[in-house]
Amino acid sequence: MKPIEAELPPSRPHLSLVPEPDGYDEFDPFDAETATNEEWQDRALCAQTDPEAFFPEKGGSTREAKKICQRCSVRSECLEYALAHDERFGIWGGLSERERRRLKRGII
Repeated sequence: MKPIEAELPPSRPHLSLVPEPDGYDEFDPFDAETATNEEWQDRALCAQTDPEAFFPEKGGSTREAKKICQRCSVRSECLEYALAHDERFGIWGGLSERERRRLKRGII
């Protein structure tokens, strides 16, 4: 008896290529201009404190982090960074995730 040969579909790759977003290859984290633009992070008060205060559990208090932000000299740079990079978690520039979303929508 002769075996039946099934017709198999042509082989295809298991992984698909995802196109890189516009400007992706332009970003270089080691670029001098990028480093200069983010030097504010070294001066941020949060860099000298416990980072857990800025990423509280859901429903946890944001009071301590916001008090630190109020005294920080780079608060505006921090908020600009968070908005530009769509930071979705934590306190940035004195605002929570919800407050940043509202700011982006023009509610605040």
